[in-house]
Amino acid sequence: MKIIGFSMHNLSAERKSPAKGKLSIKNSLNIEDIKTEETPLSKNPALKFDFAYNILYEPGFAKIGLKGSVIALDDKDEAGEILKDWKNKKFDSPLKIPLFNFIMNKCSLKALELEDELGIPLHIPFPKFKQRPAGPANYTG
Repeated sequence: MKIIGFSMHNLSAERKSPAKGKLSIKNSLNIEDIKTEETPLSKNPALKFDFAYNILYEPGFAKIGLKGSVIALDDKDEAGEILKDWKNKKFDSPLKIPLFNFIMNKCSLKALELEDELGIPLHIPFPKFKQRPAGPANYTG
């Protein structure tokens, strides 16, 4: 699979109420539609995956919603199988994991920006430095 396009169609972020108690942060990623897309890059049609990525801060503190599309070129036989399965709203292709990872990476970056703007806790932890216990100086010079 070669990803040849990515776009966001809808961004929403809302901080509803002051944080009280322990927050629970839940993520979800869903494929809402799969269809063919003509492209000048290939004689075979590409697949267009419409997605929705949501982050909910519970209880009722905030929510972030991102919707968009990914366009990917793939082997025509596999594309046909994906479309056939999608008629029953199933998407169990081996392409699912790499596609979801790509979408998660793109959406997480945008979500981090929105969380920073609204003062919402980050949905993924950043690495942190930790203080070492006092001990002998570690100097090389």
